[in-house]
Amino acid sequence: MKNTKQAIALASAAALSVGMLAGCGGAASSAATASSESNSTATAEASTTAASDGTLVLAETGFESKFSPFFAASAADQDVIDLTQIALLGADRKGEMVLNGIEGETREYNGTDYTYHGTSDCVVTENDDGTVTYDLKLRDDLKFSDGEPVTIDDVIFSMYVFLDPTYDGSATMYSTPIVGLEEYRNSMSTLSKLIAEAGEDNTDNTYFTADQQKAFWDAVNDGGVKFAQEIIDKCVESGAAADANDAAGAASAWNLGELPAGATAKDMFELIGANYDWNFSSMEAETAGSKLSDLIPEDVYAYSTTGVNVGDAVASVAGIVKTGDYSMTLTTTELSTTMIYQLQMPIAPLHYYGDESLYDYDNSSFGFAKGDLSSVRAKTSAPMGAGMFTFSKYSDGVVYLDANPSYYDGAPKVAHVNMKETQEADKITGVQAGTIDISDPSYSLEVADQIADINGAEGEDGPVITTRLKDYRGYGYIALSAKNVNVGGDPASEASKDLRKAIMTVVSAYRDEGIDSYYGDTASVINYPISNTSWAAPQVTDDGYTVAYSVDVDGNPIYTDGMSQEDKYDAALQAALGYFEKAGYTVEDGKLTAAPEGAKLEYQVNIGAGGAGDHPSFLLLKNAADAFKKIGFTLNVNDMAQASDLYASYQTGVAELWCAAWQASSDPDMFQLYHSQGSTNYYQINDPELDELIVDARSSTDETFRKGLYKAAMEIIMDWGVEVPVYQRSEAYIFSSERVAVDSLPGDMTPYWGWDAEVENIVVK
Repeated sequence: MKNTKQAIALASAAALSVGMLAGCGGAASSAATASSESNSTATAEASTTAASDGTLVLAETGFESKFSPFFAASAADQDVIDLTQIALLGADRKGEMVLNGIEGETREYNGTDYTYHGTSDCVVTENDDGTVTYDLKLRDDLKFSDGEPVTIDDVIFSMYVFLDPTYDGSATMYSTPIVGLEEYRNSMSTLSKLIAEAGEDNTDNTYFTADQQKAFWDAVNDGGVKFAQEIIDKCVESGAAADANDAAGAASAWNLGELPAGATAKDMFELIGANYDWNFSSMEAETAGSKLSDLIPEDVYAYSTTGVNVGDAVASVAGIVKTGDYSMTLTTTELSTTMIYQLQMPIAPLHYYGDESLYDYDNSSFGFAKGDLSSVRAKTSAPMGAGMFTFSKYSDGVVYLDANPSYYDGAPKVAHVNMKETQEADKITGVQAGTIDISDPSYSLEVADQIADINGAEGEDGPVITTRLKDYRGYGYIALSAKNVNVGGDPASEASKDLRKAIMTVVSAYRDEGIDSYYGDTASVINYPISNTSWAAPQVTDDGYTVAYSVDVDGNPIYTDGMSQEDKYDAALQAALGYFEKAGYTVEDGKLTAAPEGAKLEYQVNIGAGGAGDHPSFLLLKNAADAFKKIGFTLNVNDMAQASDLYASYQTGVAELWCAAWQASSDPDMFQLYHSQGSTNYYQINDPELDELIVDARSSTDETFRKGLYKAAMEIIMDWGVEVPVYQRSEAYIFSSERVAVDSLPGDMTPYWGWDAEVENIVVK
């Protein structure tokens, strides 16, 4: 056995999932719960501090009410989970993992020593046979908010939920190389997939009943056909299909795949099902209007999350081994850079989310029947955990939390936290009026001026509002769906890439002016699809660094030294014409007159600017749209007042283009975002070379090697023309100077350590 290592050779930490934010405001907290004390103050001392009678009011973007440590998807919902749950492992101000959480680790940052505590210790050992073992030891004094002890059984239960073959949340632990995981997952299929693949005329009811088969096909013939017909009708409206019976034409235009002439709406629905392994929740992405859940009976909809053993059932994951009441080992088949970060997973109570009668470790029973997460899915409205706060209720747009006196790092100093749904326009005025204590307005020149006016002076600490700025752990971008913007129904073709690069070439030309007018010197334009806070981000001084979309169709530079701004805009338009022409568009006298099959002369970009143009990318898009008119192309800028509508537009696959921002992890793993199997690959990229680079980068701890792989991956992403990286900005937290004791805020906030990392120490005056 090789030498045991107490630290991983990676200077970064990753959140359990990557969140997507519509605007440019605050991000969800890290999954880490490690605490910090300056000058190595013992954690145990904090437990004697009684909570005050105060209430801390936090501004939040809209909730989706999925308050589940397993299924929370939105940033606001995740914020609730972060405050009510504990994580197995945590990270420090630099994003580096804390592997000795029980005793604590003291690390220097910006001249100050901070001691970080967590719930567990982890020892990582690379074995001679290439496997890697993670020895995990849990504190033995942890309690859930209802007083029940936290044991390793709760950790194992939580792991098995994330690894279940029917799990369809945002966590990706199932993609890690845990020993025996592939066999465990592949020994089960879903009821919907089995029935669908057996066919409507099936007579073999080995894996399902005749009644289940009939119910499934009745649902397909009714709701499924309606779902598909809406797609066909929408394609007819846009001219992409000949008539209401042209399922083949619609399938091609919708990028579903090929159907023979004479195919029906039912054939189309079956094609959609096959594309998504008959997971109805995933199939929702293809909606042209109605939700599939509204068209298919609830019990049949649940077939896609109902597991059925096939062949030789595998009851457990061989690489997960309980070694004591508070200890376990986890073994992977190979080195995986992402595995350690997956251990930032929340520890959810087995007795609340699962069924204790179904937990028997020795007999491979883990708190639920394999393939049946119904009990877990049912607990989404009221979370329970061992975090800083306990959930009280959600009412009228407010989540009410109470201090958890049993929190392992000491009871919070504030008795209550109210998380209040707040419009962007109210995030500053609410603090000014005293109705909000902590807020995260989208920072801009206008916002800075507004805060200065309220305080009567410029500066971080004012009499009314205290401001703290830090680099945003993510970046703003404009995205494009390869499925919805292509030529001839082939998103991967060179013609399709040229079409998308034509659009992005013009859009990218207006980034500097737009961002400067909104942010001033508190943001900068970036050229690669990665946050500049990442160690893997290309730097201007690196060999081969290029400005995004700055070459023409022949690979020649679009811009030259000394060009005026107007000349640059004109050059971008001319370059775009070259791309359009190569994509198959007809160009006459410098204008587009006809589009190739499957493409259009008009597309729409969705932006969440509150219906009032308040977004850093709004001006650049309006200017780009005006420029496009000169060459006979239309880019409609759709300013959506509700962030939820923007989310839905790209999450369901309807949007052609959209604006958003990634709340990125510090580890640059790209699997979720850009791999063909990634859960948030809204771009609809499917590129085998890109997939291989992403997987290869997961198999090394050599940062230099990984950085090279990610650079190559980013070049492929840009070649697909599906994303324009726009800005790296400062993130603002503002606090009520009259209500919040400024000296109780954490020092040295970073992209990985915000005020919420130590919210239990914040004092309300």
